[in-house]
Amino acid sequence: MSSKRIRKNAFRQGKRFFLAIALTSAANGCTIDPMRFALSTNWNAARHADGGKMAEEILSLGFDALELGYNTTEAQIKGIQKGVASGAITVDSVHSYCPVPISAPHGYPELYLLASRDEDERAMATVLLGRTLDVAASMGARAVVLHAGRVFLDSWLFGDLGSGALRNALDDAGDNPMAENYRDVLAKALRRREKRAQKQFDGFCRSLETLLPRFDKAGVTLCLENLPSIEAFPDVREMQRLKQRFGSFSPLAYWHDMGHAQVREFFGWEAHLRTAQTLLPMTRGIHIHDARPLTDDHLPPGNGTIDFRAFAFYGAAEVIRVFEPDPQVRPDALRDALRLVRQAWAV
Repeated sequence: MSSKRIRKNAFRQGKRFFLAIALTSAANGCTIDPMRFALSTNWNAARHADGGKMAEEILSLGFDALELGYNTTEAQIKGIQKGVASGAITVDSVHSYCPVPISAPHGYPELYLLASRDEDERAMATVLLGRTLDVAASMGARAVVLHAGRVFLDSWLFGDLGSGALRNALDDAGDNPMAENYRDVLAKALRRREKRAQKQFDGFCRSLETLLPRFDKAGVTLCLENLPSIEAFPDVREMQRLKQRFGSFSPLAYWHDMGHAQVREFFGWEAHLRTAQTLLPMTRGIHIHDARPLTDDHLPPGNGTIDFRAFAFYGAAEVIRVFEPDPQVRPDALRDALRLVRQAWAV
C-alpha cells in the first residue's frame, strides 16, 4: 500500500474514532483544546532549580502546557504550583513517579512496578502512584502516565528470550525482522510471555481495583504507556482486556508513545500505525518523538523514520499531546519539530 493511501486510511480511521473519544471525554468532564501541545519537563529539569524558570523556558518555545516528568523534584514542583495558581502555567499530565521519591538518587519511572508479581513491590508502587496522583490533582492535570511493568523472559534452564536476546537474533538475521530464523526466536519469546503474563495480569487488576476509585474521585485518568521492549506490560491485547474488564468509562486508559511504538515496529513486534488506530478509542494521551533503527528514540520529529502525516488523526482526537525529547535536543530543533507536527496534523 502506498504511503498516500496509508495516510488517507489513517485520517478516515481517526474521524470514525473521534466520536468515541469525544463521548468518553465528555463523560469524564474532560475536554482538550484543539491542537494543544505540551512538553515534558524531563527535557530541561536538570538545567533548572526553579520550576517557574523551567516552565518559562518551555512556554517560550511555543508549547502550550507542561507534562511534569519523572525527573521533576519537590522543589521544582513548588515553583510550578505558583504559576498554576496564577494561571500562567498549565499542566496537562504527570509522569509517574513524580516528584522524584526521596529515597531515589534520581527519577526512575520503574522504581517499583504496579504489575509486579511481588505483592510488596506492588504495595510500594501503589504508595508512590498515590503521591503522583496527589500532585496531578493539585495541578489540575488530566492524566497520570505509568510504566506498569514487565513480563520477564529469562530462564536458567531454557535461556533468555528477552529484548536483548531478540536484538542478538535480529543482528544474526541481518536486521531483517521478517527473516525466518528471527521469527522463530520471536515466536518462542511470545509463547513464553503469554504463559507468564496471566499472573501479573491478575495481580495488576487487584491493585487497580484499589487505585481506580481514587483516580475517579480526583477526576484524573490513569494511563498505561507502551514501552520499547518485548517484556513490556501491557501489550496491545492486554490493554484491550484491561479496558474491557474495567469498563469504557473507568479512569483507565492507554497512553501511546510514538517513539516506543516505532521501536517495536523495527523489531517486528507490531505495526506502529495499526496499533495507534486500534487503541485510539481508549487513548487519553500520546508522547511525541521520532525514532531511528533500532532503538534510537526520543529524537525531535523530522529526525527519524516516522511519517507524522500518517498520524494526522491525533490532530482531531481528544488526546493530550506531549513532546518527550531527549534532554540533549536543542531549543531551535524543538521549535522546528513543533512546527512540523502542527502542519502535519492541521485539521
